Amino acid sequence: MTENQNINATAHDDFDWSVDKRNVTSYSKEDQKMYDAQYDKTFTNIEENTLLNGTVVGLTKTDVVVNIGFKSDGLISLNEFRDMPELAIGDSIEVLVVDKEDRNGQLLLSRKMARQHRAWDRIVEVYKTGEIVQGYVTSKTKGGLIVDLYGMETFLPGSQIDVKPVTDYDQFVHRTMEFKVVKINEIIKNAVVSHKALIESDIEAQRSVIIGSLEKGQVLEGTIKNVTDFGAFIDLGGLDGLLYITDISWGRVNHPSEVLENGQKLNVVVLDFDDEKKRISLGLKQLTPHPWESLEGNVKEGDKVKGKVVNIEDYGAFIEVLPGIEGLVHVSEISWSNQPINAKEYFKLGDEHEAIVVSIDKPEHKMSLSIKKMTDDPWSNIEQKYGVDSRHTGVVKNITPYGVFVELEPGIGGMIHISDLSWTKRFNNPGEFTKVGNEVECVVLSLESDTRKMSLGHKQIEDDPWSTFETVFPIGSQHEGVVLRKEDKGAIIQLQYGLEAFCPTRHLKKEDEKMAGVDETLQFIVLEFDRNEKRIMVSHSKMWEIMKEDEKEAERQTRNAEKEATAKTVKNIQTKVEKATLGDIGALADLKKKMDGGN
Repeated sequence: MTENQNINATAHDDFDWSVDKRNVTSYSKEDQKMYDAQYDKTFTNIEENTLLNGTVVGLTKTDVVVNIGFKSDGLISLNEFRDMPELAIGDSIEVLVVDKEDRNGQLLLSRKMARQHRAWDRIVEVYKTGEIVQGYVTSKTKGGLIVDLYGMETFLPGSQIDVKPVTDYDQFVHRTMEFKVVKINEIIKNAVVSHKALIESDIEAQRSVIIGSLEKGQVLEGTIKNVTDFGAFIDLGGLDGLLYITDISWGRVNHPSEVLENGQKLNVVVLDFDDEKKRISLGLKQLTPHPWESLEGNVKEGDKVKGKVVNIEDYGAFIEVLPGIEGLVHVSEISWSNQPINAKEYFKLGDEHEAIVVSIDKPEHKMSLSIKKMTDDPWSNIEQKYGVDSRHTGVVKNITPYGVFVELEPGIGGMIHISDLSWTKRFNNPGEFTKVGNEVECVVLSLESDTRKMSLGHKQIEDDPWSTFETVFPIGSQHEGVVLRKEDKGAIIQLQYGLEAFCPTRHLKKEDEKMAGVDETLQFIVLEFDRNEKRIMVSHSKMWEIMKEDEKEAERQTRNAEKEATAKTVKNIQTKVEKATLGDIGALADLKKKMDGGN
């Protein structure tokens, strides 16, 4: 034995364990090897994550001892047997081998994981087959419920609980229900179940039965499930049909909620159905005769009727004279006047009106009504009351860019053209002269009873003042005026007597080279006067230009006068000078002779 061997050697290392107490060897090495091999065969060869059946061989306060035929027994926490309160020694259970030997050398088993493993295999199987299974709702979670299926937790979304929206999830906790597995995730072993799918399957089965027995014209009893803007959905016992708003009543219905309410039971008739799309069209009004079929004798042409406005269009309004029977009042039948009337302004939904039945077309279900025929035609004797040149007071009903419509009495009225509003003022728009609703005096200018046209004038109430204006505002006359407003090519000038004149832009220039402004008072000279066109043109620039010319002319005349006076004076002087010079010449001549003699 070496030194190292001596160091690592311990007591009894040379003890022969094959020798019994009598110092007799019981087995040879070959026998020992043989017996060891036979002993190993008595144990079960297991692998981790394997499902095995085991037997309960012991119970402690915290664990269950399970024998699976391995070299050692395994321990499982007693918490995994809460669903088996009667567990006893000798019971057979299924377990999963988690670890053959943990860090404590112990065989680790799990009944819970065995159940989950077995449950997942079963869940995958029922998912593929579509089988209906039972599960236990254990608790509520965010967005749905937790369902125990074969011992494994699955998720039931809130939207999959029922075909109707569910807000109270607590009512389903601790209940056993039937489900279908609708989704699985193999990687994380997660499953989603649905109870709604079962209900839909039942409904679909019922639908198939109902659809298979449907016939057009068949009367069924149903319950109103939902009232909408366009109609109501009727539950026919597992299958919904649509009662459209136009099939609720022969009369006009503005909204289904006026006559229907949720939960109401009623009989309906099958109008049409589609096997593929599972759509059923229902009718309610078809259970009663059409009102037009029983109209005979109730309403005749020429009768006076009363009803409510149920619909308004641009061309007129529909009045319901009897339930399900409507008549049209065309815009031309509202008033005797030929002035266009806006039906949407004249009528209001729900208003009651009386009218005369003009015509009835029973096969076409059409009736024409007239409001204006409720009164006599005022145009029949129009000349007697509204002759030409007669004066009246009316109310402004409408204003257009070219004139004002005035109503003299209901059904009688005419137009005042913009040119007939004033003798002296020019309006860009009649709205500058009056407003709707104002009273205005007028004169009948012309009348056409056949075409129901009347022409009115306002300025004709007074005589035409332009005959007098011609003497007051002759061309070249000067007047004071106020600049009322500026226009594109000039300005409107207010002269005396309320008369308006036009001043071109170039004639608005003042002496200081500035342009005349609005509300400025200046002197103007008349450039043009047109009686027929009722037009006066004036100028301010001409005023100071003429003044300057007058000043120049005065200066010129002054200079000429001075020249003439100077010339006359010079001439007088020259005359005097000439006379004096002739006398002097003779005296000088004598003097020269004297001087010459002296020399």
